[in-house]
Amino acid sequence: MITRISLVTLFVVAVAACRTPATGRPVVDTGPKPPTAHGTIAGHVRSEGGAPVVSRLVRITSIETGQRFDTTTTSSGAYSVEVPQGRYRLELSLRDGERIVKEPGETTINASDLDPKRDFEITTGR
Repeated sequence: MITRISLVTLFVVAVAACRTPATGRPVVDTGPKPPTAHGTIAGHVRSEGGAPVVSRLVRITSIETGQRFDTTTTSSGAYSVEVPQGRYRLELSLRDGERIVKEPGETTINASDLDPKRDFEITTGR
């Protein structure tokens, strides 16, 4: 049988164990953190004539944090990247003589957004 004194002692020991040694303040457990919401940025890279541009680096950079997400276009010129919520700048790796005719600019991703049609169009500038 647990006595009233042992319950008080148990409580005091439990409270003391929940304090950080450096500050003596209670540790607050806010419970499990909610999962970070993600969305997807997707598009195509094509030449001015509409042909897919294959194996091209697309860099997606968070405007708020600077975190980068790199991907490469597929055989159809497509790319797709899952990113946390936020604002992003999209860049395309160009080769000598190429220039961008159309670019998606900035995009904002909210929870579970799919932001398709973030397309690039390039030309060789001949």
